[in-house]
Amino acid sequence: MRLLDALTAGTRVYDLAQPLENGMPCSPSHPGFHFALIRRHGDRPTPDGGSGSNELITLGGHVGTHIDALAHAAHDGRLHGGLDAAANSLGGRHRALGVDTVAPMLCRGVLLDIPALHGTSRLEPGCGITPDDLEHALDGGELNPGDVALVRTGWPQLYADPAAYVGHATGVPGLTGEAADWLAAHGVRAAGSDTIAFDRIRPGLGHTRMPAHRSLLVEHGVHIVEVLDLEELAADGVREFLFVLVPLKILGATGSPVRPLAVVEV
Repeated sequence: MRLLDALTAGTRVYDLAQPLENGMPCSPSHPGFHFALIRRHGDRPTPDGGSGSNELITLGGHVGTHIDALAHAAHDGRLHGGLDAAANSLGGRHRALGVDTVAPMLCRGVLLDIPALHGTSRLEPGCGITPDDLEHALDGGELNPGDVALVRTGWPQLYADPAAYVGHATGVPGLTGEAADWLAAHGVRAAGSDTIAFDRIRPGLGHTRMPAHRSLLVEHGVHIVEVLDLEELAADGVREFLFVLVPLKILGATGSPVRPLAVVEV
């Protein structure tokens, strides 16, 4: 197979996910991440000396690196395609547009490095990314229908400081509604960023205004991937790659943790 031949020829895999651990940054809109070993080696050894260890993990579907299903956002009571949002969630899970309906992604990915465009390592808090920013970040390249666009802000540099990364007081850089419209007009199947909300967050306002979510999830049916780590990819000057993402098949859920990969030839 040609695909296996390409793998044999040599590839490098970039892990685009942030680690999941206690105390990690988490949006105040979602339940956080909690991990605990509930059985340690030595607690219940078997007669032949063997032992097992296991853990209990709790988290929301939008914690850490994750993908938004179309059921995640509604406007004026309607989901994508005009579905009644309240009726769709009866019975304890979404009947349509849940994350279980998101097909695995194996497609072309494009990195749009906005800090590099402006000659800085990280965008300022509350900075709004515009269509012109995205257009110039392409630098003459193409963004085709079916691609995944990943927008870098440099914000993972603050990931070790949860309050700064969430940025409620200071604001967080992100896409404006017009920038989201620009991505949708190019026919992308998904768009992602390295912040916790994808949208620009203005200081003190939190997640009260999310025009990019409305544009992509509700109006255009484009999935959003958040809390990516794009630093290594950008440092190596990678702008085009094979993008791999597989959501967990959680029936009727509004999101899923993911571990996206960028694969390039070497």
